[in-house]
Amino acid sequence: MSQIPPSPKALELARQVLHIEADAVRLLADRIDGDFLRALRLILNCHGRVIVSGMGKSGHVGRKIASTLASTGTPAYFVHPAEASHGDLGMITRDDVLIAISNSGESAELLTIVPIVKRQGAKLISMTGNALSSLAILADVHLDAAVEQEACPLNLAPTASTTAALALGDALAVALLDSRGFGPEDFARSHPGGSLGRRLLTHVRDVMRVGPAVPQVAPATSLPAAILEMSRGGIGMTAVVSAEGRVIGVVTDGDLRRAFARDLDLRTISVSDIMGRNPRSIGPDQLAVEAVEMMEQHRINQLPVVDAAGQLIGALNMHDLFRAKVI
Repeated sequence: MSQIPPSPKALELARQVLHIEADAVRLLADRIDGDFLRALRLILNCHGRVIVSGMGKSGHVGRKIASTLASTGTPAYFVHPAEASHGDLGMITRDDVLIAISNSGESAELLTIVPIVKRQGAKLISMTGNALSSLAILADVHLDAAVEQEACPLNLAPTASTTAALALGDALAVALLDSRGFGPEDFARSHPGGSLGRRLLTHVRDVMRVGPAVPQVAPATSLPAAILEMSRGGIGMTAVVSAEGRVIGVVTDGDLRRAFARDLDLRTISVSDIMGRNPRSIGPDQLAVEAVEMMEQHRINQLPVVDAAGQLIGALNMHDLFRAKVI
């Protein structure tokens, strides 16, 4: 089978595409004006949901915009305009806002459903490349997504125009996010299955070891007994607690190695002779990612977990955080 070699001007053409699309997006910034603010107000004051619709490539862009809106605090979903004409129009209510996307502004499928949507009381935001188009004229607010040219050398395939529409949708989503005061924890709640969700929703209490799984000894405990407790716990550390249950120190594998290096009589010394005093600890309600940051900053692999009174209630090490997929 014969092989077709790349065009001699392939690299030049590829760079030209990126320049054209970058310029198309950059020029949009000059059109962020009062109409953009009016669109924001319509959505912020909407008592229903944002419905995004578009045909062909505009439809693909619309699906992404709807997804971005939904994940950043603005309930939204995509409705295919052709399917809307065959029953899915029932998904749109008078309390909704419809964002209709069409570069020409003359998409027949959209123009079929728009009058019905408006008649029932829903608001319309159009996003087109033609401010004089039918869709722009019918809209309550028109967002101008026009581009000077497509990146396609034939100036036919939707390229720069779809990039511009997508960027304008992102600008709308981010402005709405900020207006709603949508923060990292809100974002995590809509992404519980992702790594960000785990980092922002997992607390120390969710991953810490508790009860008998927490190695602990008294200050007077002999070193051999402490080593047995550390081995039983399996986290490379034992907490040293007072008679009241407060953490006053820790003994780690590193402390044991240093004790050996000092040639101490390990049979006669107690835990209090080698423990690290005033150890770093963490509370159960802190985020697990804070434990990771503390461990990395101070180059430690374990942490006792204490309550507000400093009493030992748990422990965790880096492996616990790995298992919880916080890292």
